[in-house]
Amino acid sequence: MSKTRVVIVGGTGYLGQHLLRSFADNLQANFPLALAFTHRSIHPPKALLNAIPQALHFQVDLSTGDGLNAISDVFGQPDVVINCAALSVPRVCEMDPEAAMSINVPTTLVKWLSSFREDTLLIHLSTDQVYEGTKSFYKEEDETVPVNTYGKSKVEAEHYVSANCQNFAILRSSIIYGPQTLSPVPKSLPIQSMDSVLAKGEALDFFHDEFRCPVFVKDLVAVIQILTNQWISEAKQVQLILNVGGPDRLSRVQMAEAVAHVRGYNTSLIKPVSASSVDRGVKSPSDISMDITKLIQTIGISPTSYTEGVRLTLEAEDRS
Repeated sequence: MSKTRVVIVGGTGYLGQHLLRSFADNLQANFPLALAFTHRSIHPPKALLNAIPQALHFQVDLSTGDGLNAISDVFGQPDVVINCAALSVPRVCEMDPEAAMSINVPTTLVKWLSSFREDTLLIHLSTDQVYEGTKSFYKEEDETVPVNTYGKSKVEAEHYVSANCQNFAILRSSIIYGPQTLSPVPKSLPIQSMDSVLAKGEALDFFHDEFRCPVFVKDLVAVIQILTNQWISEAKQVQLILNVGGPDRLSRVQMAEAVAHVRGYNTSLIKPVSASSVDRGVKSPSDISMDITKLIQTIGISPTSYTEGVRLTLEAEDRS
């Protein structure tokens, strides 16, 4: 039986590392899979290489496409490509729109995929920030009217993928939270950050009027695994856009309160403030909560509640 070739673009990031670990577990379970990932820096983290030595790795610059041909030359044509790479900090995107567009719109990646004779499934990570944020529970067919450069770059990416790929799944992810990665990522993780501050007994401001549907990282990984398995087993054309959020619409205050309840911290440390009171250097949508009915019906997954996800995250941190 021939091996399924899976490439994770942006494999050293938060979601990328969780995906690598999950696919590597399939490898250990004698699943016929070949695994590779891309990284932008010269050397990927040693901790990641040591944990998943069976995965090939390639240095790739998505803005120019440099390094992509080496994947097909050495690894072979991939059956599935999962694109997690992005410039995803909205303030950074606002400061450098050109960089945001060159990295977040995967023109070089899609052109590389189009050079293959056989079809490859592209699973592309998008964001809830494609929505304007003026109502609750956006559906996939609602108009995308992003309010910042990051959202605009992701809408442009969705349009490009949809117009130029035969087989794709676009996943509009909300805030991703969960345990730390094999090689710790430099960015602040939401649950761990809240836990760290509250544990010190320090009062902190949290927004009470911005709403999201945070998604547990292992649920997002499961969605990607299911899409991959369906493609391999059925090979039917896939052209799909899905909201991928958790089941709860939450403000930052409510997110912090759940951490406090799980840990037993004093909730009076959580000070509600309006998002409009803080200048973050970028416009932020107020309510981009998402309707995930299509996700549940299409994938057959029941996303983890936020409180349960917080408990699982903190248990994992305590064990590490």
